[in-house]
Amino acid sequence: MKFDGRKALRVRMDHKQGVNLMGSDGTWQRSCVLLDVSQSGAKIEVEGTLDVLQAKEFFLLLSSTGLAFRRCELVWIDGTTAGVHFITADSKKKPAAAAQTAAQRK
Repeated sequence: MKFDGRKALRVRMDHKQGVNLMGSDGTWQRSCVLLDVSQSGAKIEVEGTLDVLQAKEFFLLLSSTGLAFRRCELVWIDGTTAGVHFITADSKKKPAAAAQTAAQRK
């Protein structure tokens, strides 16, 4: 199902699913509730101050032991609700033109 006009199929949580955000350097952490999730991102409700989200890149810890996590970047904030995009190896690849140029220089 699609929610809120988003492109990716979303799964909305019927029960509160507690998760945590953690800075990529491990210096900060915030509790939050997972509102919905897709293959490409999630919508969360953050508890506490949102000033740490200015880092733009952080981890979404899906388990209390930290063994299940996703690297994220902030997409939007509306009050205490935020949207995050999951960073994958594919999303960090060089554009084809830049890769081709680099290959030609070798």
